Amino acid sequence: MRFFEKSHKLDNVCYDIRGPVMDEAAKMEAQGEKILKLNIGNPAYFGFRAPDNILAMMENNLDSTEGYSDSKGLLRAREAIVRYCRKKNIPDVTVNDVYTGNGVSELITMSMQGLLDNGDEILVPAPDYPLWTASVTLAGGTAVHYICDEKSDWYPDIEDIERKITSKTKGIVVINPNNPTGMLYPKEVLERIVDVARRHELILFADEIYDRLVMDGKEHVALASLAPDLLTLCFNGLSKSHLIAGYRCGWMCLAGDKSKAKGYIEGLNLLSSMRLCSNVPAQSVIPTALDDVNAAEEIKLPGGRIYEQRECIWKRLNEIPGISAVKPDAAFYVFPKMDERFNIRDDEKFALDFLKEKKILITHGGGFHWETPDHFRVVYLPELDVLNESCDRMVEFFDNYKQ
Repeated sequence: MRFFEKSHKLDNVCYDIRGPVMDEAAKMEAQGEKILKLNIGNPAYFGFRAPDNILAMMENNLDSTEGYSDSKGLLRAREAIVRYCRKKNIPDVTVNDVYTGNGVSELITMSMQGLLDNGDEILVPAPDYPLWTASVTLAGGTAVHYICDEKSDWYPDIEDIERKITSKTKGIVVINPNNPTGMLYPKEVLERIVDVARRHELILFADEIYDRLVMDGKEHVALASLAPDLLTLCFNGLSKSHLIAGYRCGWMCLAGDKSKAKGYIEGLNLLSSMRLCSNVPAQSVIPTALDDVNAAEEIKLPGGRIYEQRECIWKRLNEIPGISAVKPDAAFYVFPKMDERFNIRDDEKFALDFLKEKKILITHGGGFHWETPDHFRVVYLPELDVLNESCDRMVEFFDNYKQ
């Protein structure tokens, strides 16, 4: 009898969408139990609605967006993205340097598939958005994780980046603002990363999907704006800033000096053509959305929903004995630490125990390639009453928990 197994290309690919914790949550829900979900960065799930002008634009364009677009996307959408790049001081981006995608996720995978041969290395932050590591691995490469230092506001450890560069290293991934820590990197830190990439002739990969969700009056600096002499691939989209995660509306731009990347660009064009095009009706809303880059402004200000929920979760977490959290600058994530009193040796078991006892779903730190079992990620998109209820249950849980 013939059996069919998964491809060996997937043997070392870890992307923690499923697993024992998620499986147990699904089982509990099937049995009628209500789970408080602090694990999912989907604004619509928590009652956030897309702006009316975005919905109207999508509806009005349905008749005119039937059929495939150019493989890179609608011209008017790419022109709007080029204008946005200029606002961010991202250099040397033309419409031919823009690729629209079914979310940034598709384009991350494409960028790795087009570049890596077996054994090539890419520097990826730890903690990371796990799709980066999974995409590097699936392409045959090796994700080498550099440390982001919690004691330094989760900023990348530049010395650690430098130590981990080898002759096989092709690029550095920078996730700014970061998921899962919610931290924004200052210009000085970014300049040091650019300097390392410049000296070692590396490509920069700038995941900046949360650049419009920065709080406290801070300003996001585009990585490519500091590196006009290097090739930087910039990733962005509308899922978070315009609350339309399900529309699958992202883009990738090639910025800076492309003179040494002709072959790589040929590969990207081939991969782009192979999937025909991204979601065309979703592309049609890009000009309207980028003309209104302050769509989420109110929710980020004092009194706004995201701001107040950030304040609540940060304060409540730090009030729990044995738990500490660096205050996030952006996005809607916080990455708290559990101290040694809990004797945690298996953070996935912790997440499973927490789910079973308190019916709250979080993501353990190992799901973000954080090697020490002492962190977990909380999504603070739920409304204040839900966050406070969740924290009340956390207080009870940690009061008695020890592995």
